[in-house]
Amino acid sequence: MSTAPKKSEQTNTYFIDPENAAEMARLLKQDRFITREMGGVFPERSRLAGMQQILDLACGPGGWVLDLAEAHPQIQVVGIDISELMIAFARSRASSQGVPNARFQVMNALHLLDFPDHSFDLVNARLLVGFMPTRAWPSLLHECLRITRAGGSIRLTEGDTWGITTSPAIEQLRRLFSRALQVAGYSFSPDGQTAGITPVLRRLLHNAGYRTIQKTAHAIEYSYGTEAYEDFYLNFQVAFQLMQPFLITCGVTTQEEISLIYDQAMREMREEDFGGVWSFLTVTGEKEGSL
Repeated sequence: MSTAPKKSEQTNTYFIDPENAAEMARLLKQDRFITREMGGVFPERSRLAGMQQILDLACGPGGWVLDLAEAHPQIQVVGIDISELMIAFARSRASSQGVPNARFQVMNALHLLDFPDHSFDLVNARLLVGFMPTRAWPSLLHECLRITRAGGSIRLTEGDTWGITTSPAIEQLRRLFSRALQVAGYSFSPDGQTAGITPVLRRLLHNAGYRTIQKTAHAIEYSYGTEAYEDFYLNFQVAFQLMQPFLITCGVTTQEEISLIYDQAMREMREEDFGGVWSFLTVTGEKEGSL
């Protein structure tokens, strides 16, 4: 078993304060509409046959864990997150909803994972790019391989920022955020125009030792008037505010500039000709052997 870091070593690298209550509320809503648009918590339902233990990395307030655990009471589902606020809330939800097979732990995914070898049939994660330095991906994936049983798998869902829109201000925000990710060391992009994570996921899994790597593309249209529009508007309204300290700290903008861009972005998104599409990718890989 690996040794977990002491609490004092739990250094946050997320681009938003993980103990922020507004961020927790945003993640709750974001989790719901991503799951909905992906076709459910686990669209590849046949792959759950025979699984007993599943881990969700950076689980936030626990939506994916609780949905899966409630739908499959025979499976023990564990969620880990660096945020004590998120984990406390997730535990409270599990208790109030009567989901005894959902368990949550405070743990930093950037350190050695405090689980024995061969603990899980599946390791799941969505949108890690917001806190993952590029240099940390190989060690995390090797840890995931270590704690996965032979024949088990990993399932990563990532997107390069929030897609493409017709809003000049939102596109400016996207470029600033992508540049900030590059400055912070989180981007695989050679020019800082995107996060650059989706083109390298397959290679990262292969280099870590996973085989039978498969990819599934997803796209959410959130243009004005679509089903996803209001969810994205509310999500951006909060996220674009909470990310501002990160952008300023990375030196890609000033408070005066970002405040003006934010106000313009929110106005432009309310226009009837606003269009937006977010594309993201789910990549799965298997550990050699059999369950």
